[in-house]
Amino acid sequence: MSTDLDPGIAARLKRTSDGLVAAVVQQHDTGEVLMLAWMDDEALRRTIDTRAATYWSRSRGEYWVKGATSGNTQRVVSVALDCDGDTLLVRVDQTGAACHTGARTCFDADPLL
Repeated sequence: MSTDLDPGIAARLKRTSDGLVAAVVQQHDTGEVLMLAWMDDEALRRTIDTRAATYWSRSRGEYWVKGATSGNTQRVVSVALDCDGDTLLVRVDQTGAACHTGARTCFDADPLL
């Protein structure tokens, strides 16, 4: 397992002032958008190395592996960077709920439009 994010990948990332990149998480086979999370270089490196979705929790100030405590895991199928370098698309095989509320997706609320 590597200890640093590949320099070629790191150079392409455009991070927030907090060093984070938005990660849109999508079910790989259906295209369903499951959630939005945040990654820094270390979270992305861990995700690439292990294929276990690893994010940075802004509220807790720590890394979390999706499903480590809940069992609602995300096995990463692919990761892509958008053309601007400021958003990742993480395609996963979701087991169980993706949302902390217990819903399949974090986008299950009533549509705004």
